[in-house]
Amino acid sequence: MGSTSTPANGGPNAVDLSRPVPKPRAEWLAKRRDEATRTGNRNFSEMHFARQGIITEEMEYVGRREGLAPELVRDEVARGRMIIPANINHPELEPMCIGVASLCKINSNIGNSAITSNIDEELRKLHTSVHYGADTVMDLSTGGDIHLIREAILRHSPVPIGTVPIYEAVSRVKRIEDLTAEIMLEVIEEQAEQGVDYMTIHAGVLVQYLPLVARRITGIVSRGGAILAQWMAHHHKQNFLYERFEDIVKIFAKYDVSFSLGDGLRPGCVADASDEAQFAELRTLGELTKKAWESDVQVMIEGPGHIPLDKIKEQVDREKEMCYEAPFYTLGPLVTDIAPGYDHITSAIGAAMIGWHGAAMLCYVTPKEHLGLPNEKDVKDGIIAYKIAAHAADIARHRPGARDRDDALSFARYQFDWEKQFALSLDPETARAMHDETLPDDYYKAAAFCSMCGPKFCSMNYSSKVDEYNKQVHGLEKKDYSPLVDKLVSAK
Repeated sequence: MGSTSTPANGGPNAVDLSRPVPKPRAEWLAKRRDEATRTGNRNFSEMHFARQGIITEEMEYVGRREGLAPELVRDEVARGRMIIPANINHPELEPMCIGVASLCKINSNIGNSAITSNIDEELRKLHTSVHYGADTVMDLSTGGDIHLIREAILRHSPVPIGTVPIYEAVSRVKRIEDLTAEIMLEVIEEQAEQGVDYMTIHAGVLVQYLPLVARRITGIVSRGGAILAQWMAHHHKQNFLYERFEDIVKIFAKYDVSFSLGDGLRPGCVADASDEAQFAELRTLGELTKKAWESDVQVMIEGPGHIPLDKIKEQVDREKEMCYEAPFYTLGPLVTDIAPGYDHITSAIGAAMIGWHGAAMLCYVTPKEHLGLPNEKDVKDGIIAYKIAAHAADIARHRPGARDRDDALSFARYQFDWEKQFALSLDPETARAMHDETLPDDYYKAAAFCSMCGPKFCSMNYSSKVDEYNKQVHGLEKKDYSPLVDKLVSAK
C-alpha cells in the first residue's frame, strides 16, 4: 500500500493532499441534521424531500447546472425518473443528477486490484477522471486497504462516488461460501457512513435464474453476479441480498445512498444479448425498484454489457417498461467482440446509440477492458470516448443548447481561428499537439490552412471566396457565430 503523501513524480496530475478540499454542502447538511433532530425524521433521501414537495439546495443547484426549473427537478426526483446521488456524509460533493430529463452523464471506474495500484495512483485516476469530465466515479478496489483508499477518494471527490460493496465483503472472508448477509450489511453500513453516494447491489440474481445461463458462451461476467451465483450454487439457497433487501433500503434512507441495481446476469458477448436470463433479472430489478420507492429511496438500473446494434433500442424499451422509467445506467454496450485493446471504441459506438434512445448515464470502457487494470492514460482515453458518446446522444435527443459548442467550434474552424478551435475542443492539449506536430510555429496559428491540405488545397479557404461572391452578387450574408464562440471560450 502506498503512502498518502503527494506523489513524488509531480506533474500535472499530482494530487496535493495537504490542500483543503471545499465542502459546498456542509452548511446545507448541518441545517438538515438539525431539522431531523427536531422532527425525528431520519430519512435524508432526496426522493423523500421531493415527495414532500420540498426543493432542496441540491435540487436548486442541479437546476442551475442543467438549465432546468427546480420544480421540474423536484418532480422528476419524486417520480423516480431522476436521481441526485448525494450522501449526507459527502459534503465535498457538487450535486449532479442522472435522469432522462437531463444531459446524458458518464461514469469513470477506478480502483486497485489485489495485484497492483495504491492510494496515490487512485487519486491521480480520480483527478484525471474529474479533469476530463467524468460525472461520477466508481471505486472498484478489490485489494489492499480498501477502506483507506475509499476514504482518500471520497475526501477529494467533487463528484458522486459509487462502489460495489460485495468486493470489500469478499476481502473479509476466506472463501466465497463464507459470505453472509450480516457481513454484507456491515460493509454496506460502513460504506454508507463513510459517504458513498451510490452502491451496486446485485439483488436481482436469483437462484432460479442460474440454469438460464447454461447455454451462454461467456456465462456470468459480472463479478458481483458470479460471486453470488457461486454462493447460491454451493448453499442451494436464495440470494441473501434479495432476501434482506428491505434492511439495505433502511440503511440507504438513513444516509441518502442511491441504489444502482446491478445487472449480475448482463450478457458478456453479443451472442448472449437479450436472452432469458438477462430479462428475468431485469423483471426482478423492477420489483426491487418499487420496494425501494416505497421508502423514498432513489434507484437507477444497471444495464448491459455487450449488445449488437440492432438490439440496443430494445434494451431501453424493456428497461422503461419493467423498471418504471428509473434512470438507466449502462456499461457501453460493446457492439462487437473482436477488438481487444480498442473496446473504448467498440463500446462508445453502442453508448452513443443507447444514450440517444434514453439511457441516462454511460459507464465508460477503457482500452484495457478484458485485458488488464487501466492506468491513468487508459482512464483518460475511456473518458474522452464516452464524453463524445454522451454528447452525441444529447445532440440526437435535441437537448437545448447541446449543439452550441459544435457550432462555435465549427465557426472557429471556418475562420481559421486555431486558438479558439483548440480552446473549444474536448481535449485542447491533444488538439494543439496534433496541429503543432507538423506546423509548430506561431505563424501557422494564423494560417488559413493545415498540413492536411496545405495552402493550395484548403476547401474552406476557397469557400470563403464563394461567401464573398454570395454577399456581393446575391446579398446573402453568412451568419456570424462570433458572439457564441467568445461566450463559450470565456466560459471555459
